[in-house]
Amino acid sequence: MHDLSLPGDPGDDIGRGAPLSRGGRGFLEFAANLGFHGLQLGPQGETDPQDPSPYDATLFSRNISSISLAQLVEERLVPGEALADAAAARPPGALLRAAHVYAHEVSARIVRDAWQRSRTDPGLQEKVRRFAERSSDWLERDELYTALEALHREPDWHRWPDPDRSLLPADARARRAALHSSQAEEIAVFRFGQLLADEQHEAFRLEARRLGLLLFGDLQIGISHRDSWSYGTLLVPWLRMGAPPSRTNPEGQPWGYGVLDPALYGAHAAPGPALAFVRARVGKLLDEFDGLRVDHPHGLIDPWVYAAQHPDPLAAVQAGARLFSSPERPELAHWAIARSDQLDRSQPLHADGRVRELTPEQVERYATLFDALVDGARARGHGADEIIAEVLSTQPYPVRCVLERHGLGRFRVTQKAALGDPADVYRAENARPQDWIMAGTHDTEPIWLVAERWLATGSAERRAAYLASRLVPEEGERQRWIERVASSPQALARAQLADLFVGPARNVMVFFADLFGMREVYNRPGTVGPENWSLRVPPDFADLHARRAREGSALDLPAALAAAVRARGPAFVAGHRPLLTRLEGSAARAPGES
Repeated sequence: MHDLSLPGDPGDDIGRGAPLSRGGRGFLEFAANLGFHGLQLGPQGETDPQDPSPYDATLFSRNISSISLAQLVEERLVPGEALADAAAARPPGALLRAAHVYAHEVSARIVRDAWQRSRTDPGLQEKVRRFAERSSDWLERDELYTALEALHREPDWHRWPDPDRSLLPADARARRAALHSSQAEEIAVFRFGQLLADEQHEAFRLEARRLGLLLFGDLQIGISHRDSWSYGTLLVPWLRMGAPPSRTNPEGQPWGYGVLDPALYGAHAAPGPALAFVRARVGKLLDEFDGLRVDHPHGLIDPWVYAAQHPDPLAAVQAGARLFSSPERPELAHWAIARSDQLDRSQPLHADGRVRELTPEQVERYATLFDALVDGARARGHGADEIIAEVLSTQPYPVRCVLERHGLGRFRVTQKAALGDPADVYRAENARPQDWIMAGTHDTEPIWLVAERWLATGSAERRAAYLASRLVPEEGERQRWIERVASSPQALARAQLADLFVGPARNVMVFFADLFGMREVYNRPGTVGPENWSLRVPPDFADLHARRAREGSALDLPAALAAAVRARGPAFVAGHRPLLTRLEGSAARAPGES
């Protein structure tokens, strides 16, 4: 679940979720009571209110819209009536769909007011000073951007006057000093907001620990528009990163993300500026979370790149290539790690098996950036189960080699399983213990909506037959089970969710829409609009989940686990009878079910 989707309290919610709000803390307790071991959040950086995708957010600074304003009232930093007025003016429907623009405007206004009230508090000002000192590596870049954004009244740095489009070289020291003087208030407010966001995150993490929950961060692969100003000297100016044609996106996706310059990687013992940048990003997240989801690890290992200046980005990404596996492309040959004789040229450039073999030395070169991530995690005591690699339909051989080097798994998104292909990567039985398995992700439709489509298209019986082979060990009972499950989208969705727990994958992830039986779509990849990245858990989430679980239209976790225990067969059931009794005693009953 991403911050914005956390539930709100009608009395103080401004139209967007906040972790340390009453709704956010209540959701933590709810998840712990259900039996989950962790909560995966999304990237928490500042976003463009018009395009609130967390994966286009700033890499270091936090989104002030995730600050619990009710907490600021409790700390007497802002008057309660200011928040009450903002909550009363909340746009209709914002408790169910985030109102990003309104929430951002209110948060910015109230944080500025809180700063004004705190200016005479020496203790608070000293906290800001210490925070700025320990965060200086990234804070100055982001606060100068904020200052210039205010000065030019323009959020897009491409439209600023030429001197300010490149501010960080050493010869711009005088300009930086002038901005610190002329824009002192903007910078002070920015620092104060970042301190508040940082403190609230740590308080939320401590609350999660108290409840026995691990908190996972999200290492996005994209470099935001704002960060491309700050770190543009680390990027190859004529390349962009995207996704090649694949089963997930047959046309490919021109993300437009910057590509780190391999000439600036350096080595493990002598890191160059690009490797140091990755270490800084990873280190900050690992200091703030108990584990990491690595968004599109291909981008750290062997990114798909395309021409930045091409007039048609979609055509450009379709004509792209892998940065380190394309020795036949003149513009990329000098970066190639794989040799020509190691390629299967009969396969497309993006095919998983195009690179056929690699030496250990070559794998080590592919792993330069990813090793920095794993080294940082291990230095902080994190094991393989606390690094989640988001590998979906494509896993090129170099990516596979680097993940196997560290004992890491991939994603198995079971709603996408191709039932006609016994070797399909999304079939649950093909998972390995180190893999992460899930019915869906934030980029798919909820399983409850998908199950309805299976019935509508006539594929429900085939899906039910497949699930019966996983969940019903007695062959003589399967046909009756198939007929019952194939006739109900709710029963089909419940069976698909129960299948996650049968194994062999030992890590199960559940997207919040699947947990609550939602049918609304959170994100449709490749689209921008007010409906995307806005779905929220409603304020009455605990009662809603209990009611839907009883009705059989939400994930009933004890029932799913009980089904997975029974799927192991009579001998396994006999050895785990007390557990099964407890699970079945805790499960909600759908009408007419035994």
